[in-house]
Amino acid sequence: MNPRDRAGEAGHRTPVLIAGGSLVGLSTALFLGRLGVPYILVERHAGTSIHPRGRGNNVRTMELFRKAGIQQRIEEAASVLAQNNGILQTPALVGGARGDGDGEWLFKEIDPGGGLARFSPAAWCLCSQNDLEPVLLETARKLGGDLRFSSELMSFEQDADGVTAQVKSRETGEHSTIRADYLVAADGPRSPVREHLRIGQSGPGDLFHNVSITFESRGLADVVGDRRFIVCYLTNPEADGALLPVDNRTRWVFHAPWHPERGETLEEFTDERCREHIRRAIGVPDLDVEITGRAPWHAAERVAERYADGRVFLVGDSAHEMPPTGAFGSNTGIQDAHNLAWKLAAVLGGWAGPGLLDSYDAERRPVAEATSGRASSRSVEHSHPGFAPGPGGPAGRKGGILNVVLGHRYPHGAVVGADRTVPVVPEELRLSGEPGTRAPHVWLDRDGSRVSALDLYERSLVLLTPDSAAGRAWHAAAQTAAQRLSVPLDAYLVGSGPEADLSPAGDRDWAEAYGVTQDGAVLVRPDGFVAWRSEGAAADAEAALSDVLKSVLSRD
Repeated sequence: MNPRDRAGEAGHRTPVLIAGGSLVGLSTALFLGRLGVPYILVERHAGTSIHPRGRGNNVRTMELFRKAGIQQRIEEAASVLAQNNGILQTPALVGGARGDGDGEWLFKEIDPGGGLARFSPAAWCLCSQNDLEPVLLETARKLGGDLRFSSELMSFEQDADGVTAQVKSRETGEHSTIRADYLVAADGPRSPVREHLRIGQSGPGDLFHNVSITFESRGLADVVGDRRFIVCYLTNPEADGALLPVDNRTRWVFHAPWHPERGETLEEFTDERCREHIRRAIGVPDLDVEITGRAPWHAAERVAERYADGRVFLVGDSAHEMPPTGAFGSNTGIQDAHNLAWKLAAVLGGWAGPGLLDSYDAERRPVAEATSGRASSRSVEHSHPGFAPGPGGPAGRKGGILNVVLGHRYPHGAVVGADRTVPVVPEELRLSGEPGTRAPHVWLDRDGSRVSALDLYERSLVLLTPDSAAGRAWHAAAQTAAQRLSVPLDAYLVGSGPEADLSPAGDRDWAEAYGVTQDGAVLVRPDGFVAWRSEGAAADAEAALSDVLKSVLSRD
């Protein structure tokens, strides 16, 4: 009996099996659920994270959550830190270190001047993993997802038609077999799936080690005063570390350096040692400190040598490890999941060829390689300006964080006409509708409602054309080509005339923003990246568009 038949007897069949139910695994579940793709998620832990970590959700991630309909819920979960928007570096929190004098604000505003609104309808959000994961879990379940906690992936084997996995219930000890078309490994930096596939990693490896200490203190809020920082780097050589607020009142986190390379063990971080280290770092010898938990974490730079093996795909920390500065790691992982989800939906739905899945590695691995180097250099040097996305702040300078967050591009993959000479992360942010880049944000009016162009992209390909004679020819060609190829494709005429589907609703001309003339057209993928662009008209619009669709979707 073959594995598929055995799985059928057990009654556990699914298009996608997700191994790992932390931040990236739950995001994968959310995005697949939004696209109507059934899945089973297995997670060895009994529930979501209880530790406040991974709090920085960048603007691109919030765009994805906005489209998924959970932006408001995430912001509500994060409301206690809504006013925290600076990074402070100081020898101690007392003795004149008030953001001037002995202290230095590496930046004080997340979006100085409000310039980010030009690029996105979303904004950065400080929502800790323990607050974010329950929102993702609840939403995924409402969408009909099959999420199984206290369930551990024990082994798997794949063949030409799918993956057969053995899963163990950690509550009952019962083993079951799950047959899936594809396996997505979101099982963390020590990924058993990646190790089973013998996928190597590149990069320098471990950079430094910390112990994350959660504690409560009634008096620390008075010491901090009105300094609403995201993180405060305390540089006392006898007690350095990083202080992060959890609620700005009584709950806090302190990252203390740990040196296992010197033989230092976790057991040495007793409550008394942690308490005294925090007091010395803050500069208050008698500060009330109640230790409530501790967890080790490792800053590392590693990228898997490949993101896929047959029908198995790596996402998040199983694919890449990055230091915490700038929150690159978790955000890159969530965006991995989003990139992969629409491609799985397209292949499983029959409107794309299996070759489309090859573009996942071609697109996302170079982004991780470019991003991880920036994150590690900033962490090791302790130059922490990396959270400011505003064009007027560090993000707007050459090589700034916004270039990574919004400016990364796909020179290779499911795109036609991308400039392959431009770096994956360019030196200057430029979102102008070029193939392989994130589509520009412009405000539009649709049936009396103001929407961002980014709101149009999720479940189908989208063709935008001006409301002109040539534009209407593109529009008609799109409908014909989509029907003939059985491809979900929404075509919109954009203009102020009576035939227009969308009209301008802001101060930016959409055609100029997307780099097309009144005769041109632009094709955008479900993930909001430009697949192809024609600046002008074509002699045979239907033939041209059909060829592009076949190329992008790996259709014969």
